[in-house]
Amino acid sequence: MTEEDARERILAAAEELYYRKGFAAVGMDELRSLAGVSLRRLYGVFPSKDDIVAAVLARKHDEWERTLTGRVEAVGSGARERLLAVYSYLEEWFCDDGFRGCAFINAFGELGGTHPEVARIVRAHKASFQQYMAMLVGEIGADAALAAQLSILAEGAQSTAAISADPAVARQARAAAEVLIEHALTNA
Repeated sequence: MTEEDARERILAAAEELYYRKGFAAVGMDELRSLAGVSLRRLYGVFPSKDDIVAAVLARKHDEWERTLTGRVEAVGSGARERLLAVYSYLEEWFCDDGFRGCAFINAFGELGGTHPEVARIVRAHKASFQQYMAMLVGEIGADAALAAQLSILAEGAQSTAAISADPAVARQARAAAEVLIEHALTNA
């Protein structure tokens, strides 16, 4: 097994275990076992659990950006529809049987207070989402404040859907987004 193969197996196992059980609940032996690598190999690829957590979050960030952007771009050129596609994407995600909320919110809740690097990574991820929403809001010609409002709706929907296990939360957030967008465009 190459170093890259081992890295991929470790990250795939860590992502699955951390998302399903929580970051703090997963030990290195359990991770090693699911990844099918020796403990020596695990520590050779990732010297610490903090390194694995950071790599998993980087991977989740890339996945989030790739899938969200793909969903928005699939809508086409209508700026309003592209902005609302964010909430359609959330609904699809919330309907996934394995949905356990936002990995970044989960990581921050578990580790953000004691691991400054995790807090930094989560903040950077959330800032990136805000910037993406600002770009989409700019496409419809609305005030930048709308981006923050729509981002809060999306973030709140993620937390609420995780707690309630109800994907309808995304439709409710989309309906609220439609009202905010209409208001912003009417008052522009």
